[in-house]
Amino acid sequence: MNTGTPKQKKAPDQGAATDKTVAAGVSGLQTTDKGAKGAKDGKGRAPRELPPPIPEDLPRVSLLGRPNVGKSTLFNRLIRSNRAITHDMPGVTRDRMEGLARRAGERSFVIIDTGGITLDAHETVSEGPAGIRGFEAEILRQAEDAMAESSVLCLVVDAREGLTPFDEHLSAFIRRAGKPAIVAVNKVDGAENADTLLAEFYSLGLPLVPCSAAHGFNVRELEEQLRDLLPPEEERFDDEEDEDGAGKDADMSSIRIAMLGRPNAGKSSLVNALSGLSRMIVSDVAGTTRDSVDVSVTMDGVTYTFVDTAGVRRPARITDTVEKYSVNSSLKSTTKAHVTLLVLDGPGGLTQQDKRLIELLSERMTAFMVLVNKSDLIPPATMKALERDFKDALAFCPHVPLLFVSALKGKNLKKILPLALSLRKECSRRVPTGALNRAFEDILQRHQPPIVKQARAKFYYMTQAESEPPTFVFFVNDADRVLASYARYIEKSLRREFGITHAPVRVRFRSTHTKKSKK
Repeated sequence: MNTGTPKQKKAPDQGAATDKTVAAGVSGLQTTDKGAKGAKDGKGRAPRELPPPIPEDLPRVSLLGRPNVGKSTLFNRLIRSNRAITHDMPGVTRDRMEGLARRAGERSFVIIDTGGITLDAHETVSEGPAGIRGFEAEILRQAEDAMAESSVLCLVVDAREGLTPFDEHLSAFIRRAGKPAIVAVNKVDGAENADTLLAEFYSLGLPLVPCSAAHGFNVRELEEQLRDLLPPEEERFDDEEDEDGAGKDADMSSIRIAMLGRPNAGKSSLVNALSGLSRMIVSDVAGTTRDSVDVSVTMDGVTYTFVDTAGVRRPARITDTVEKYSVNSSLKSTTKAHVTLLVLDGPGGLTQQDKRLIELLSERMTAFMVLVNKSDLIPPATMKALERDFKDALAFCPHVPLLFVSALKGKNLKKILPLALSLRKECSRRVPTGALNRAFEDILQRHQPPIVKQARAKFYYMTQAESEPPTFVFFVNDADRVLASYARYIEKSLRREFGITHAPVRVRFRSTHTKKSKK
């Protein structure tokens, strides 16, 4: 007869799930980003730094043209990163994207990629790909906004197709803007046939640069000519201040916020509402957003960079490769953000895919909050039951904030950004050694470890291994003796002691038979 302690589960190594394991929880969707938040290499080093927001004072260059002339490929080549989704299918790009073109010893500038324009001078729809039908007017508005922000305009044309009447329309459209302009004659694979392919484009009356975005031919020359057309650089006298540092709070002067959710949950509407800009194309059609688009705005001295992403559906419902790229880009965006806003469709209720996304973010130790959008459309009779469903879905991660919002009516929108900043600060928290020691003693005195295998686990000391998220390592004689229930008690105690309310907390137990030496 066994009179010992009943067998219980061993405490899990929180956050130890790999990207592949976690991705399996989203119906087989996988991401290959090595910088995933919470992911560590063999030496336990922290993830790489997140990309900083694009400075607002840098000059901008817009890439304009018909669909499928290679604007997005050229955009990726100029910023030297595969940010924009490229595909042989025309009409992939809808929203405009921004990226930084920089080279050592040269002046940096911002490149703006725009969707393919299919409206002529009289605003009638010309022949265009099916991917952008219904969005022509919005794409044109986005292109006009990009032109208004830009110092230089670059018309991209297709050398293989030759000069078309619509290229002439766009050339006249660009000249009327009265800004320095240049024509990038794309898909010229070498200098040997450049003169022949350029001949008919001289009638546009703009400087021509032959190039091949796909193969990199003459892209450096195009970049140099774009740089030469930029307005004179203004003198800056803030370099010394930057070197001295603006103080320890400089890291908190910017925050990167990723949007995640199923298609048509209202992510783009929320980005427009939070930023105060009509930056994203919004429609009732599910899957309107394809690229992961950065939208930066400065409010109250803080630069917020919102990353709008494509909706994430179950793999069984993904029918083309473009959507597959979009979904992978959406999942990667959460690993490159300080805070993720998981946007759910309130009237649609809680779905299995919503639960998978919650599990994904929780397993990755991502700092996130759940926003139930379109709450103004939820019938009052079903509101309480719906609230209970969403709270039950967060039962395994009760620290995650839950807000019922409405992008259309503005309900609870003022609570989102302060909560995101608070979440960011909690994730970056470093606890002094003295506070760690006091908390360690208090936790053990208040509740001793349970007896496992006729003995208690002996705790020697604890340390904070890293932040983002806060990670605490406890050194014990035998980690197998620490039960999951006691690990949860320790996590709750740490949250209470250090004021970590909403950020994820990783607790690890390491076996060792030597106490920390006292000096």
